[in-house]
Amino acid sequence: MAYTTINKQTDYFRAKQYQGDGGSTNAITFDESTNMKPDFTWIKNVQSSQRQCLTDIVRGTSYQLESSASSTQTNYNNSLTSFNTNGFTVGTDAATNKSGEGNISWNWLAGGSQGSSNTDGSINTTYTSVNTTSGISISTYAGNTTSGATIGHGLGAVPNFIIIKNLGSAENWVVYHSAIVNNTPPKFLNLNTDSAAAQQAGVWNDTAPTSSVISLGNYGSVNESPDNYVCYAFAEKRGYSHFNYYTGNGNAKGSFCYTGFRPSMILVKKSEAQDQWNIYDNQRLGRNPYNNYLAANTNNGESSGNGDANAIDILSNGFKMRGNGNAMNQANYQYVFAAFGQSIVGTNNVPCTAR
Repeated sequence: MAYTTINKQTDYFRAKQYQGDGGSTNAITFDESTNMKPDFTWIKNVQSSQRQCLTDIVRGTSYQLESSASSTQTNYNNSLTSFNTNGFTVGTDAATNKSGEGNISWNWLAGGSQGSSNTDGSINTTYTSVNTTSGISISTYAGNTTSGATIGHGLGAVPNFIIIKNLGSAENWVVYHSAIVNNTPPKFLNLNTDSAAAQQAGVWNDTAPTSSVISLGNYGSVNESPDNYVCYAFAEKRGYSHFNYYTGNGNAKGSFCYTGFRPSMILVKKSEAQDQWNIYDNQRLGRNPYNNYLAANTNNGESSGNGDANAIDILSNGFKMRGNGNAMNQANYQYVFAAFGQSIVGTNNVPCTAR
């Protein structure tokens, strides 16, 4: 039996760093030999304070959201201008293409198109673009202000990680993580703030997601008429994605987090107390320890430096804390994470690449 159904991570996810040139047609091409046209791209300028830009094929390339803000989606026709066969193109917007400054992008393949309406829930989605192999679903829907409403996600598996944003009103991003769901009502996090996980029935309606639908309360952050919403849902896939938690120990020989693959991107949040969302990837430094991290809830450039208190090692089968910073490794605190990456060497004939 195969270890994983995903032999090559780069068919479904790419982390790509690039240099801005300030021009109107800066085409960013992925390096790998196989092509992947992204359906969801998250871009951050790593050198200066620029907004974080999230664009997807369901809403269209003209519309962007900021992970660090509660603001509505905005039409930027000079930011990410197209998804391409093996990359994407950015225009003159400084947030994605400031001349002479570095950027990082994280890119996912969903269904390869805008998709169609999913009718599994009590609210029919406007569009759902889904990839059941890699476990990602992107949907838009209109709220109805009804507690107990549901939307279909199309994954055919229970999602472990869900992100929802109101597109037309200034509401916080809402995040569901399966590692902190064992509460009544289920807890939620806000992607755009550093706040701890909170409980409110008006978000998930006291109900965990199923293999077909996501349950909603009647809060404006997830379900208010006549507002429209976007929902990003992820189901764990062995050898490619992992959503779990670890407990900090407060020293440089920190916790080891097993993922079952070498992570290409890691998103971490202390769930029980106030602290930022840290993002690491295997592109911006390229060697252990990885000191360079970004905070999803701010517009700051990356933090870096030798011996940084939030440094980690990215390993062949997970990652390990190498500092005692509160944002990553405070003693006795729980941290939740989402990781995407490449299958372990030797599984499904995945080749070994020397580093």
